[in-house]
Amino acid sequence: MMQAAQLSTRVAYLPTGAYATTSAHYSAANQHEAMPRIKVNLPENFLFSTEIHVRITDLNYGAHLGNDALLGILHEARVKFLQQVGSMEVDRATGKGHIMADVAIEYKGEAFYGDVLRIEMAANDFSRYGFDLVYWVRNQDGREIARAKTGMLAFDYNTRKLMPLPTEYAQRLRGE
Repeated sequence: MMQAAQLSTRVAYLPTGAYATTSAHYSAANQHEAMPRIKVNLPENFLFSTEIHVRITDLNYGAHLGNDALLGILHEARVKFLQQVGSMEVDRATGKGHIMADVAIEYKGEAFYGDVLRIEMAANDFSRYGFDLVYWVRNQDGREIARAKTGMLAFDYNTRKLMPLPTEYAQRLRGE
């Protein structure tokens, strides 16, 4: 469990497993310092683009695209991207594939039922074992909805261990 002393604002641990910022401290903190925000930097060029419709089941209580649904939409886009470069998330025959190490989403605007989301993607920040996928999400009018990044690692599901990212695969991910 995260300790409250580690945070720059005062939080309370709720029985549901969530954290809540105390309102009095939150107001005081906002007057003196800005809350740190996630920033996802976009690459100059994108290798892939796809369109995905916002379904009625993607909406939350605010009647807009829910954060959990956006993560699912990014997953769908990732599967399409990997197919384009001749890969898949996991090859069931070999047990080799990818595992997500982290995700960051920077929300920029709301999406609603019926919107067509255009998701542009590029791979970058390659390492011995993996890479980042960057997503730029806009609606049919070109309005920015979100920026996201998923850290993907090469993974052997048979041995449950990381494996080196093959050079020729990294080249395909770069569009080379």
